[in-house]
Amino acid sequence: MPAKSKQQQKAAGAALAAKRGEQPKSRLRGASRQMAEFMSEKELEKMASVKRKKLPARAPSSTKRSSKRR
Repeated sequence: MPAKSKQQQKAAGAALAAKRGEQPKSRLRGASRQMAEFMSEKELEKMASVKRKKLPARAPSSTKRSSKRR
């Protein structure tokens, strides 16, 4: 599954580096720590290999908030 945002791509890259032993797992935080724990190296490679140029900074939220005030 390819990354949907720049933040997700960066987190996958950090998790992949930790999984390969290029950086200690203790340096990981948040999403990258969870990615390193639960995703395979192959999945992380797919997510980290996406070109950042066309990605949004943040993934669009899946829930829409109502603009009506109560």
